Amino acid sequence: MPPSQGYDQNRSAIGQDRLAEFLRADIVPDVTSVPGIGPAAASKLADVGITTTYQLVGKFMMLKEQGVDSVEHCDRFWYWLQDTGISSHRSGIVQCIAEKMDSFFPGIYDRADFE
Repeated sequence: MPPSQGYDQNRSAIGQDRLAEFLRADIVPDVTSVPGIGPAAASKLADVGITTTYQLVGKFMMLKEQGVDSVEHCDRFWYWLQDTGISSHRSGIVQCIAEKMDSFFPGIYDRADFE
């Protein structure tokens, strides 16, 4: 895999303030509440059956298997987003969902693994 592919938290275009706001807020059904997901990305997600934030989180969690570390897990989600046709903000979407899930399941995402 070329170094320019896969999840890279340094390529996230989501500002720290927006990320912090998302992490503090409750999860709401509207998938566009996830930073980086606008109407076009929401439509592409709907094409694969993901119409709510809950379903998107569920997809992220389904990609976490025993023996899959944080780096591979985030890469899997990044490539899945790519496969759905989402062409921008993938790293930001991964970061937002991964960090949000880490608040519920500590250790599922370790920012230090990506530095």
